[in-house]
Amino acid sequence: MYDLQIIRDLAEKRGFSYIEGEPLSKHTTFKIGGKAEMFVSVNNTEELKAVLIACKENDIPYFILGKGSNLLISDRGMKGVVLTLEGKFKEISLKENTITSGAGVNLAKLCTFALNNSLSGHEFAYGIPGSVGGAAYMNAGAYGGEMKDVVKSVTHITTDGDIVTLSADELDFSYRHSVYKTTDDIIISVTVELNVDDSENIKAKMDDFMNRRKTKQPLDYPSAGSVFKRPKGNYAGTLIEKCGLKGKTIGGAQVSEKHAGFIINIGSATCDDVLNLIKFVQTTVMDETGYYLEREIIHID
Repeated sequence: MYDLQIIRDLAEKRGFSYIEGEPLSKHTTFKIGGKAEMFVSVNNTEELKAVLIACKENDIPYFILGKGSNLLISDRGMKGVVLTLEGKFKEISLKENTITSGAGVNLAKLCTFALNNSLSGHEFAYGIPGSVGGAAYMNAGAYGGEMKDVVKSVTHITTDGDIVTLSADELDFSYRHSVYKTTDDIIISVTVELNVDDSENIKAKMDDFMNRRKTKQPLDYPSAGSVFKRPKGNYAGTLIEKCGLKGKTIGGAQVSEKHAGFIINIGSATCDDVLNLIKFVQTTVMDETGYYLEREIIHID
């Protein structure tokens, strides 16, 4: 059995903060999730390295939490350490037409930074409610653009504390996938390469994408974004709607009546409510259309 006193002592020595029993529902866009045994905020690479090594040496489980926008966390919460990246991990720097962003930066902030420097190519990400690190991890995309289109390199830290930078060619990007889905490495910064353009053109694209989101997506309710990956040759939302599942409700979870590809929390939804609704949708769509809908959101049990 691990002893979290090791992390308490390390926090006192290093100066980072932690909360015990922090409700993870406060840190996910679904507003679902039990308590973290220990919720730790690290501010720089040195602090992160110290916590990771301590966790590894003492068999303490840990998890990196970004903006919680693609997650469904168990109501039982999470054991061990839940890490969030603050401080230096939320800084952005510019060199000519490349932007290096800490993994903890909000995607909207990166898009605005690019706009303010007349750099185009990242507009597709405006409105995606996630962190830069999370977006690179899952190769997030929207409206015809993906992270793989703009990422030049990604820097990560290994569980041994080594700092490594991978070029775009080494990241194994594909639909909602990167090499990081097959490793325990933790993204700490992302460098994107963009194109110079008129700021008015960039702003127009960003406004257009945001307006589309507001028009078509259920932004008034907590959700984790698109629940299912796009099946080959079709769209998840189209198939779900075709099966008459808009508005289908289990507990506090509902298939959005605005966009069938979303499951929303209409009030006090539990993790099990969402999982049961996902299973019901998958079974119904498979039986009626022959398509299997693969879950996109990540379930942490």
